Order: sequence, then structure tokens, then C-alpha cells
Amino acid sequence: MDAGNVGWTVPRKVRLADINNPLPLDCGKKITPVEVEYETYGKLNDTRDNAILILHALSGDAHAAGRSTKADEMNRPWLKDRPGWWDRMIGPGKAFDTNIYFIICSNILGSCYGTTGPADTNPETGRPYGLAFPVVTVGDWVRLQERLISHLGIKRLRAVAGGSLGGQQALEWALAYPDRVESAIVIASSTRLSAQGLAFNAVARHAITTDPNFREGNYYNDSAPDRGLAVARMLAHITYLSEISMSRKFGRRYRNGDGPGFHLGTDFEVEGYLQHQGNSFVDRFDANSYLYITRAMDYYDASSWGDGDINQACRRIESRMLLVSFSSDWLYPPEETKELAIALSRCGKHVSYANIQSSYGHDAFLLEVENLSRLVRGFLKARGAQ
Repeated sequence: MDAGNVGWTVPRKVRLADINNPLPLDCGKKITPVEVEYETYGKLNDTRDNAILILHALSGDAHAAGRSTKADEMNRPWLKDRPGWWDRMIGPGKAFDTNIYFIICSNILGSCYGTTGPADTNPETGRPYGLAFPVVTVGDWVRLQERLISHLGIKRLRAVAGGSLGGQQALEWALAYPDRVESAIVIASSTRLSAQGLAFNAVARHAITTDPNFREGNYYNDSAPDRGLAVARMLAHITYLSEISMSRKFGRRYRNGDGPGFHLGTDFEVEGYLQHQGNSFVDRFDANSYLYITRAMDYYDASSWGDGDINQACRRIESRMLLVSFSSDWLYPPEETKELAIALSRCGKHVSYANIQSSYGHDAFLLEVENLSRLVRGFLKARGAQ
């Protein structure tokens, strides 16, 4: 391990909803029991005011930094050889400095990485939930995260931070619990997904549900809908990149030779890349979880806190806000992030906005580490300069 790494990490689990204290959901139902998997890095100080909650994106998990000690025990072999998904941002001396802050990352409700989801046992039937799992929202995720923070004895978070779907959770925290969040860092995200984003998610779900192995979500004791899930992931990866990055990375290069193979198999480099991403994804993710998480992504609209008016909604926010977009991101375009920054400014809120020039597309929140670290580090240090 290098000096800037958090080292070996151990995931933890806690039950945050039971029969006496079920978790209420936005769909009108309640769910119990609910277990949450989470990891922590750094040390909580005596006054318990140095905690930062990191929020993951669609296919992320609680393993945000370091190397996992429990990959084999959790039957997640892919964790053995890779650091946490935001390892370059979390650790001693990094943007989220574990010499200063106590970092927490938990897995979202409905996922397949340790927190209760469709693959877990439904207590009413003794079988996996499948599509009997209730529809969940970003608001539900944040409500569950608030239970975790309270369980850890933390009254107020120094910051919440995340990219993409994680950024929407950070925004929801600032709206839902204004008195419990000192600052919020919203990266590569906006107040809601565009119609184009909704369309991509709809096609992805259709690919899964029309796979012959889907069986109305009851596939856990049989062959899984791997083909449909692979196609969904391939489609998603197109939205994560940009035309510039795809052109630079693949262009129109053929996989074998300098010309067409005159067949219907994989001929171009970009095809091979997408197939690899799809095939590797099915080894580590659950198709039902993909359906539920993308639907939560679709439903999120921060303006609902203001009866459809984002300016009205922003009046609730008391946190210092850092908003970051990326010039080539077309899943959450810069202009949408800028609209949120303007709404916050109109309401007299403390907001900083930066649009980073990048060719990486939406994935820039994972790749533009140097520029992003500079912004985050400066924002966190400037807490007293209001």
C-alpha cells in the first residue's frame, strides 16, 4: 500500500429497520428488515463533527477506497484486485483527507452489494423478493442513510459528496436534512434526469425484461437474464463516454486487420469494448437491482421539494454547495448543473460552481482526479470563510 492509501478495509453491516421500526418508503409501503453494508475510513473526532458521507452511483458499492479484506467471504472476487471506486479521491493527503475527516460510504437500498435488495429473502414468502421488492427512490436511500448516520452517533455531517446518481443523493441530503449537512458536493449531476436519459434507461430495462431468462424477476434458482443485463450495461457505457473520448480511444479501428471482415460478429474495436463491459458486468451485478436503481434515477426531481419550482425548493437548503460539471458530459450536461447553481444563487445560498473542461464525458467524475481534487480540497478548507 502507498502512503496515500487507506489500506485494507473491512465492510460492516447493521440492521437499521426491523418489525418495530420499519423503513417508510415514498411508494407508501414499509420495508423490514433492512440491513445496510458500509465502510469507514479515518477516525471520528471527539466532537463527532468531522464526518463526510460519500454517495455512490448506479453500480457502485460501499467499497469506496482501499483494498477489501473480505472479497472471498462476500463472494465478490472482483474486489480482490481493485481498489475502491473513488480510491484516488479518498485517503491520507487526498481530496477527502482521512488524516482530517472520517469518511463513510454505504450501499443503497435495492442494490446487490450487501444492503437489502431484490435478491434477498422476502420474510413473507421465504424466497427472494424479485419484483415483489417495493419500488424505491433517492429519497428512500437518503432516509436510510440518515438512520445510519444517527446510528453512528453523528448529529451533523461536515459534508455529503457524490458523482452522478451519488450527486443527486448529495443534493437530496441538503434538501431533506438542511440542519444536518454543513456542505454538499454535487458532481456530474443535476436536479433531474433529462428525457433523453429517461429514454436510455427505458431501453436498458426493456433489454432485461425481454430476456427469456428474466421470468418476471424470478430467476434466482435458474439461469439469470445475463444477455439482457449485458445489453443494458453496454447501452449505459455509451452515455458515460463522449464522442471525443470514443473517437480517441477507438475511432473506426477494426479489431483484426485494416478492413471489414464482412461478417455480423464483432468487427470494430468499440464493439469489443462494449461487449467486454457488458459481459464482465453480469458477473457482479443483479438484473433486478438494475431495474430498481434506474427507476429511482428516473423518478428523482429535486424541484418536488418546491411543488415543481426549483427556486422554491432551493430555499430549504442551508448547506454550502459545490457544484461541478464536465464540458463533455451529455448524461448530466453542464447547462443543467449551471441552472441549479443559478437557482441557489437567486435564493442567496452559498454556492460555488465549476465546469471542468474534459474529454472524458460523464465518467470524468472518476477520471479528472487532479482538477476535481483541487476544487474539493479548497471547498472543504474554506468552511470558515463564508
